[in-house]
Amino acid sequence: MMYIRFPLSLRNVEDLLHERGIDITHETVRFWWNRFGPLFAKSIRRRRLQNANYSNWTWHLDEVFVRINGELHYLWRAVDHEGEVLEAFVTKRRDRKAALKFLRKAMKRYGPPDQVVTDKLPSYKAALRELGVAHRQTTGKWLNNRAENSHQPLRRREKIMNRFRSMRSLQKFAAAQGAVRRNRSRLEENARNPE
Repeated sequence: MMYIRFPLSLRNVEDLLHERGIDITHETVRFWWNRFGPLFAKSIRRRRLQNANYSNWTWHLDEVFVRINGELHYLWRAVDHEGEVLEAFVTKRRDRKAALKFLRKAMKRYGPPDQVVTDKLPSYKAALRELGVAHRQTTGKWLNNRAENSHQPLRRREKIMNRFRSMRSLQKFAAAQGAVRRNRSRLEENARNPE
């Protein structure tokens, strides 16, 4: 989990574990991440849905460009009003069709939101109109900062990893990272404020 929680490379995790007396290679860390990362994220998401610790009050939607092997791709994110990443989705295009696919995926899992905060990308308006929730869209300067800030950990990781190699690895990492980061901050908050 150190690989997800902290901006470390595979070799850094290998060195940290070696200092603790565990002798493994960076390939073992990569194998563990590929094997168990999605399982951890899935169980965290399932627990969140069962406990109803998510909300449909306000969603902040944003997309960020990511280069994969020199090719431009887009990572779409839905973030709730608390800063929790609800959904992450990677596409090659930034059009109405991609926005519609992303929104359908998010709404299938969480239901329709009460309010959708976006930037002024026309793709959102067209997709929301097609879904029948265009009246819930809000756009404005600095309103979408919550979604913009959710991209920062990804950018730090991208820099350390020297970019992502495939859409699949980016999708897997973005989904797991969002779930694990939010779960960690909740655990830290509960440790500070025991009830």
